[in-house]
Amino acid sequence: MKNQDIISALVTGRYLTADAGERVLREAESLKKNAEDVIYAKNLVDENELAKIKSGLLKIPYKKIEPGTVAEEVVKLLPLDTARTYRMVPISRAKDMLVVGMVHPDDPTAQQALRFLAQQQRVNLGVYVVTPSDVDAVLKKFSPFTDEVRAALNSLNVTVGEGSPLQKIVRLEEGMSASANDAPIIRIVASILKEAVNAKASDIHVEPQRTRTRVRFRVDGDLHEVMDLPVELSQGVVSRIKVLSSMKLDETRVPQDGRFRTVIFEKEIDFRVSVFPTSGGEKAALRVLDPVVGLKSLEEIGAVGRNLELLKTAIAKPFGMILLTGPTGSGKTTTLYALMGILNKQEVNLISLEDPVEYTIEGVNQSQVRPEIGYDFSTGLRQILRQDPDVIMVGEIRDNETAGLAIHAALTGHIVLSTLHTNNAIGVISRLVDMEVPPFLLSAGIGLMVSQRLVSRLCQNCRKKADASPAITAIVKRELAKLPAAAVAAYRAPYDILHAPGCGVCRQRGVAGRIALFETFQMTPELSELIGKRDFSENKLIEEAKRQGMITLRQDGILKALEGLVNMEDVLRETEEL
Repeated sequence: MKNQDIISALVTGRYLTADAGERVLREAESLKKNAEDVIYAKNLVDENELAKIKSGLLKIPYKKIEPGTVAEEVVKLLPLDTARTYRMVPISRAKDMLVVGMVHPDDPTAQQALRFLAQQQRVNLGVYVVTPSDVDAVLKKFSPFTDEVRAALNSLNVTVGEGSPLQKIVRLEEGMSASANDAPIIRIVASILKEAVNAKASDIHVEPQRTRTRVRFRVDGDLHEVMDLPVELSQGVVSRIKVLSSMKLDETRVPQDGRFRTVIFEKEIDFRVSVFPTSGGEKAALRVLDPVVGLKSLEEIGAVGRNLELLKTAIAKPFGMILLTGPTGSGKTTTLYALMGILNKQEVNLISLEDPVEYTIEGVNQSQVRPEIGYDFSTGLRQILRQDPDVIMVGEIRDNETAGLAIHAALTGHIVLSTLHTNNAIGVISRLVDMEVPPFLLSAGIGLMVSQRLVSRLCQNCRKKADASPAITAIVKRELAKLPAAAVAAYRAPYDILHAPGCGVCRQRGVAGRIALFETFQMTPELSELIGKRDFSENKLIEEAKRQGMITLRQDGILKALEGLVNMEDVLRETEEL
């Protein structure tokens, strides 16, 4: 089934507007994705309705799966990796008939994998169209993660909380060298990595404690403990991670950094690794760099309306600097990669300086700075200008020299993308002046200043409406009054706010993924005049921002909360009134 077919059906059924359908098609083409996957990722259409429409187009029946009705022995007929890769799961088996739920029953490779299973089991096949959430819920219920780790532990005769001889660690390391394929430690580490990718974790923490080794995943910004290991295995697990990352095994006194790449669920996943000595032993932190999760479009990140228009206008200009600001962990790098994805064309020479390179983008010349050998952002920026660049990405402006070089690069006909640490978008001007950039260069070199924050996205499956409290109503009313009437015409008191109590789809957390809040401050003639007069006090800049019609972080968050995308309390906690 072609992308155009499903979009046409959704537009005809008034699930999408024609403009939204065109945007999905363009995004699917640029990202080389299935249009349905773009819709699922952005929650544009209820997934059950989308599955029903696809069912009608393919003439394949739709079915809602209840995980409790699926038997474990049936699910295990299909290898877990295959089920996750092709988004399908066995539902039932009766005599010579195996019934399978598929998200993409029209996928030729999924069909081939299913035919192989049918031949292997000597059964006929029945197929239903199902939703991604239903497949994930079934696979989560029967995930072998804990079973695999426990089986490896049993082969070692070690249990959590029981003391074992410390020399066991030495034997485990020797076993890894002699028979890596069968070593229990190898299987434990492999299971942890696979489960982290399956859970869409951004980080893995392996932490030696006094009586146990704690394993935690960071999912949607929050850390969750996923299992305990015997404390005696801590060094063995960390040693295996160090082997994968090409670190020094015999050095345990100082921190070490490394990275490795492996294939999990038929995807190449990068892991950036840091090992840190603690009183209980070495702690390992692994950043999971899954390109499917980390490389997103501006729309997927959360840029909408005026903010999206200004971003696209800024990168369409032949030169100028776009600066992203926000605290660590606010998603600045993800937005930089989204901008590079738009600018990455065959006729464009795009060069980046990063610390470190997180995702590899085909067509972009990515370079990792190494300050320890004198190759820092300022040194790299000088060399980049000799490489005939059209677009330059500098991971972060950290010092006066880099700031000056970046501004001059923007003034000499280049688009420059970078980040800066300030509390909001209007703070960029004073921060760069503090970094000794002449004010008259700022008005000529800067095109757009963007601040952002990340908040959890409400689970769209279990969200429920609730009346806003008087305090929240007052805040919402005050902030909406500052916006143009056209932007807030759809919202009237009493305001509905949404909460998500948790369900099987979001694993009882009430949230699924994260979304960015934006504010964009544009370089205008009026702002240039203020800078030229050196009259850029905070009050003056705030007045100019209001004159521009800038939507603040808090206002963007409130609008997203009223749309049911985020929790209003999260927005008010993460932002402040401007």
